[in-house]
Amino acid sequence: MGASTKQGYEIAKKSRQIVKSLIDEKTINLTDDEKSIVERIVHSTADPEYAELVNMSSNFVEMSLKSLKNNEDIITDITMVKSGITTYGGSVNCYINENEVKKIAQKYEITRAAAGIQYAANNGFEGIIVIGNAPTALYKTIELIKKDEINVKSIIGVPVGFVGAADSKNALTNINIPNITTKGPKGGTPVAVATINSLIRISKIGQE
Repeated sequence: MGASTKQGYEIAKKSRQIVKSLIDEKTINLTDDEKSIVERIVHSTADPEYAELVNMSSNFVEMSLKSLKNNEDIITDITMVKSGITTYGGSVNCYINENEVKKIAQKYEITRAAAGIQYAANNGFEGIIVIGNAPTALYKTIELIKKDEINVKSIIGVPVGFVGAADSKNALTNINIPNITTKGPKGGTPVAVATINSLIRISKIGQE
């Protein structure tokens, strides 16, 4: 999980063992790939409760891996999430600071995170959306999907906070797009990054 030295590998190995011991019984019904994702989330957050908070649609892993293996685009809601994503063969973008996005946000009186999703839809986006912080970005994604105005293969929707986060994630579970989310207010950048990086790692297995 990011280790590059002997000491780092030893620490990572011990951490994985601890994580497994804490959540094995709670992930017994998951596939190996699903377990790997949950384990990485727990490892990244040091919070075993995520083993009970994470909710994945049955086809989330399959469709996400297909998109990654085709090197389709990844977009994130904020730059912090983008910065945490490991090496990937396709494009990883965050549009929140684009001038055109700022204009969209001002024109429609929406957040720049939401405007970034609109901008992506306007420019032919196809791939995975990763949202770790902004419920408004998740709501915009859901809106565009319902209008058939964006080509989303899967969604990592784990915004954090006490205003809109839980409701936006509940709304996500009601659309017919492969997704992963978390119950309640918990979520955030570490969860979003852990999820997409776990998927990228899984997609590379057997290709090296």
